[in-house]
Amino acid sequence: MEDLPIDISIITVNYNGWKDTREFLDSCIQHIHSVSYELIVVDNASQTDEALSMQQLYPQVKVIRNDKNLGFAGANNKGMEIAQGKYWFFLNNDTLIEKDTFQNLIKRLESDPQIAGVSPLIRDCNQHRTIQYAGYTPLSAITLRNRAIGEGTTDASAFPAKETPYLHGAAMLFKREAIQKVDKMPEIFFLYYEELDWCSAMNRQGYTLWIEPSCEILHKGSSTIGDTSPLKAFYLSRNRLLYAYRNRTGLIRILSILYLLCIATPVQCMRAILKQQKGICQAHLRGIHDFIKLKPKMS
Repeated sequence: MEDLPIDISIITVNYNGWKDTREFLDSCIQHIHSVSYELIVVDNASQTDEALSMQQLYPQVKVIRNDKNLGFAGANNKGMEIAQGKYWFFLNNDTLIEKDTFQNLIKRLESDPQIAGVSPLIRDCNQHRTIQYAGYTPLSAITLRNRAIGEGTTDASAFPAKETPYLHGAAMLFKREAIQKVDKMPEIFFLYYEELDWCSAMNRQGYTLWIEPSCEILHKGSSTIGDTSPLKAFYLSRNRLLYAYRNRTGLIRILSILYLLCIATPVQCMRAILKQQKGICQAHLRGIHDFIKLKPKMS
């Protein structure tokens, strides 16, 4: 008997977050019934060997154990190597599924051959279920500032399905053929900004990206890294510069990098000093140093 085709490959990355990963898997298994799917967990060299017991607890789940931490992009790329679905859904392990509305995402994807990917509406796991994301505004050319549409509100009906410049890294569903045309996630970022860079690459290929609010997921947010950590400060400072280098050209690129080096990062350092967070300030400066050393920056 031939295996039935798989609609969606759900890929999630775990790094020392097995409690969140188990809750995520349980929510998928409990609620997703309208589509055929496979679950792929990529463990980024967590400090425990729980990946082995996970395979026993969830025999239907494909578990990949990396020998070293490959970062968000590198781990997702490992998951893509074994994914068999027509669509690839990248979901953070700190997300939860409450309703089976995945068909709405597929319907949106198939509504136009130029649509490469779609994100659902994302809500916070707090008691009010406030919205985290209903699309993004474009990054400004030089300062690289933007905002999440709908953030802090609760009424999803105020936000229709529409094109968005970037998908949300916590939940991105792509057509397989679009990814194969654009190539894998850019591993040079390791953590933060890789999804923005990837989405920008897809836009340059002529693809569009959409938000589909008729599908919703919950997102805990910052479960792995934490809201304030030197690691986060390092990669945010480093990768903002890297994004500007890779996605801006000519004078705009020069101005953007100068702004980030001479204004944005010093302001972040000053804030950290005022809060007596010396480690955060040092991390921002290390991020600049690491960006300068990166060769090649376009790989």
